[in-house]
Amino acid sequence: MRFEKPVPVTTIAQMIGASIIGNSNGYATGINEIHKVENGDLVFVDHPKYYTSCIHSAATFIIINKETDCPEGKALLVVEEPFEAYQKIVRFYRPFTPSSKNISETAFVGEETVIMPGAYIGNHVTIGKHCIINPNVTILDHCIIGDHVIIQAGTVIGSDAFYYNKKTNRDIHYRKMLSCGRVVIEDHVEIGANCTIDRGVTNDTVIGAGTKIDNLVHIGHDTMIGKNCLFAGQVGIAGASNIEDNVILWGQVGVSKTLTIGKDAVVYAQSGVKDSIAGGKVYFGSPVEDAREKMKEFVWIKRIPQLWEKVMGK
Repeated sequence: MRFEKPVPVTTIAQMIGASIIGNSNGYATGINEIHKVENGDLVFVDHPKYYTSCIHSAATFIIINKETDCPEGKALLVVEEPFEAYQKIVRFYRPFTPSSKNISETAFVGEETVIMPGAYIGNHVTIGKHCIINPNVTILDHCIIGDHVIIQAGTVIGSDAFYYNKKTNRDIHYRKMLSCGRVVIEDHVEIGANCTIDRGVTNDTVIGAGTKIDNLVHIGHDTMIGKNCLFAGQVGIAGASNIEDNVILWGQVGVSKTLTIGKDAVVYAQSGVKDSIAGGKVYFGSPVEDAREKMKEFVWIKRIPQLWEKVMGK
């Protein structure tokens, strides 16, 4: 999440009750997760396993629960509960704002775009030109829709990320991490009925230009979908995955989190992608393999009874 304008780190420290180690004169430009951070960002860490990677990441300001050495030019904001500090920052800079109208007064809708009855357009949403938003579509706060986009009935854009902070020493083990990212849908995208596309936790979920999505597809938080992809019905993609240009996922393909599917890859129906796969190939199976090799395997499996008979006949 980008702040509207840079915020002095001393202001952030005062808000969350943190002591500062290192550069106390800096300005934070946003808050982000470790795998998305950029120069000027805040990031939080509350587990020793990740101290080093956070401190030496691109982030400039690290909210942490331990005093330690700080690299030059950065600042550590030391608090007892970094996760709660993160939540407080998000609530302040991206507060939940109820809306009493189907189309928020703060939303922008481009010329010749049609909003059908029953659709809901949230606060600070931007919709481009020549779009069709069908009945009962929900586009939640801060999402961005490009030009010539079609969204079929019942689809939800910008629902919260399925993302929780786990603490087994508490009565409630899973604490919801507030989502302050967006969904960005580029030009000439078509999205089928009853799809769900989650907003990023702190960054954006992006659907690239020209991509076509069938009914009942789910796309998780912070996922980056390339241009001109094609997803058939009931595809499910977990959070923070990277689907490159021209990828085809046929029906009921499941994609695990934080992986990459390379450009021009094709995955046949009901396959499971658990690790990153190279582009330009056709895949099948769960977990996926080269489709031609998988088909050969099926041929040999069918021959097992015959081979068994020959062996036993001897």
